Amino acid sequence: MLAIYREIAKIIEEGNAAAVCTIIETSGSVPRHEGSKMLVFPDGSFIGTVGGGEVENRVIQEALQSLKDGKIRNLRYNMVDPEQGDPGVCGGTLEVYVEPILPKPTLVVIGGGHVGRAVVHLAKWLGFTVAVSDDRPEFCTPEANPGADLFFPVKMAELPQHLKITPYTYLVLTTRGSNIDVEGLEPLLHTEAAYIGVIGSKRRWLVTRKALLEKGVSEELLNRVHSPMGLELNAETPEEIAVSIMAEIIMLRNGGSGERMRI
Repeated sequence: MLAIYREIAKIIEEGNAAAVCTIIETSGSVPRHEGSKMLVFPDGSFIGTVGGGEVENRVIQEALQSLKDGKIRNLRYNMVDPEQGDPGVCGGTLEVYVEPILPKPTLVVIGGGHVGRAVVHLAKWLGFTVAVSDDRPEFCTPEANPGADLFFPVKMAELPQHLKITPYTYLVLTTRGSNIDVEGLEPLLHTEAAYIGVIGSKRRWLVTRKALLEKGVSEELLNRVHSPMGLELNAETPEEIAVSIMAEIIMLRNGGSGERMRI
């Protein structure tokens, strides 16, 4: 148990993810009792146990899903009749509480400039860790992007070599042209990023997509891209465009619909 608590502290300190699974109630004959814990990591590995066998396998699968959707789970299992779908035959019941530990989300603005600067400002205010990347060093500084936490003055294609891109990373491409996207986008499509958005008109994305298909990038990978990115607000100023972009990211992150809420 002490090892699990130490690992939880390490996960939080290093900004990683895992799900804590705790048996909170039992009755009758069960393999483990109240307080037993298991820590499940995003790759499916784990430490500790909530009983082994099929019940543990089911808890692990639920824990992995909780790491994807960020939602707590309260699981109840009967251990009586496998023919009825029960995960065991011990004769009792147990309840397992699954709590995901998720890192602070990171938003990466790729491409300096007016819109990128506005996105940095808004994302920081919304609680994201914010990184800026641009192959032009003068656009990738604290002076050019006040409020950003991290700076990567490298080509877009090289970014995954410098920054660990996880399922809790959101990539916002406010680049200066389709040619930049064609040259550097493919490596980003192979990452685990939660969101990849590309600024520009529908026509710009169609041109970019066509060029990437001709380079051999698959339809499946290209379908990960949100472009034009953002919600339709008829936004014009950099600040309004930033609101549109961040509104889409919040909507997708929280499972919203984007519809108006008035009755």
